[in-house]
Amino acid sequence: MKRLRLTAPFAALWLTACNVVDFTRPGTSDPESSYATVYSIYAEFCALSQIKKKPGFGAEVRGEIGGHAAFYVRGACRSTGSDQQLLRPCGDPDAETADGVGISMNEHFRNAKWVAVPGRELFFNGNLQPGERLTRNRYRALQAEVQQSGLLDGIEFHPWVFADMPPGTSTEKYKYEVSVATDYAVGFGRGRYCARVAMTRPQLLAMIDFLNAENAPYRSGRGEFRWSLFQDNCIHLAHNALAAAGIWSVWPTNRGWLISLLDFPVPKNEFVNLMRRANDAALLNPIAVWQDPAARRSVLQFGQLPVRAGAIALSRPAHEPNDVYETALKLVFYDEPHLGPYRGWLEEILADPRRINLERNLADFATRYRQLRATRQPLAWWLAQAHLRNAEPADAEAFHARFYAALDQGIIDIDRRLAEVRGVRATQHLAAGHRLAAQ
Repeated sequence: MKRLRLTAPFAALWLTACNVVDFTRPGTSDPESSYATVYSIYAEFCALSQIKKKPGFGAEVRGEIGGHAAFYVRGACRSTGSDQQLLRPCGDPDAETADGVGISMNEHFRNAKWVAVPGRELFFNGNLQPGERLTRNRYRALQAEVQQSGLLDGIEFHPWVFADMPPGTSTEKYKYEVSVATDYAVGFGRGRYCARVAMTRPQLLAMIDFLNAENAPYRSGRGEFRWSLFQDNCIHLAHNALAAAGIWSVWPTNRGWLISLLDFPVPKNEFVNLMRRANDAALLNPIAVWQDPAARRSVLQFGQLPVRAGAIALSRPAHEPNDVYETALKLVFYDEPHLGPYRGWLEEILADPRRINLERNLADFATRYRQLRATRQPLAWWLAQAHLRNAEPADAEAFHARFYAALDQGIIDIDRRLAEVRGVRATQHLAAGHRLAAQ
């Protein structure tokens, strides 16, 4: 499955589905704690809506309908000490104590490409409880709390960011003001579609290495970061972090302007692209996997089939009730005019329980993997296929062995995880029954 490439720089930048988005669909079928019981390491890419802060309070922040993108990496943590924008695996002696980090890239930053926000609750929800009103006082309290924690210590912003800063406001305080609902507490003012993809520890380590390398020139002072909508934006970073983990191929950055105008990533499209890639039935064909460099790398480097269980879609509206931000928000596709496929692809994802519910997802993959194993062909048959006649026999033999070893291990892992998720559900139902009986 390949992403759709735009065929003209402006005529094809068609802003489709310009109505307010219903971020209650598909919602969240499985609580994050239940998912994390089954998959303790994952990456969650999120297409975030526009932001519309209500006037008359703090900095005026109103974003475009193309939205923003950020992602959460469970299993990655910030380094302890002075360099908090260096990632390490959680549990490492030099890592902070957290379950993961949110990663946000912002054009405001001058000496960093991204910042890491510790903890899922702070990154997504600003530590607000469901149904708790986001008041101006609660907003100010979170901003002060995050500033006190030093989240943006050492992160320099470009001077133009402070052009509209109110008199008497410190630049340090203003950094936190303009970062709310974009770099932390993103749910305060943005709805989101998210694609959660399970990973292994080797994939996590590869992603951490990539992200650290992306920030290295700016942390060291060798370069000044300059964001570019077409040549290097927040979706490029997320896409290529996933590429480092073998999910798909790299999306090149800093190319010439013409090719960049023709082919650049946008948040809502990328959510759909990731969900389609993670469920691409064609990549359960070993010949197709061999022909796809990223899929082949997934098998050979990470010992994983490129299409595997654990990739689910979820969504959430901006926080309600909300005194600070408007919550009727837009997020558009950039698509071919009139006949563009993205709206249809999105509807397919939202309507398919196998892409929303973890138990249904696991059960589906248990069936698909067993069907694939039942059609296994010997190496000699495989080498005789037209697409492999020019392959080095040793390479093809190694790939054949790794592919079917990954398949066999995948079946074992899925069966175990399916039992785990059913056990979690049974425990939850039992606890709910006890609560009802006690009322």
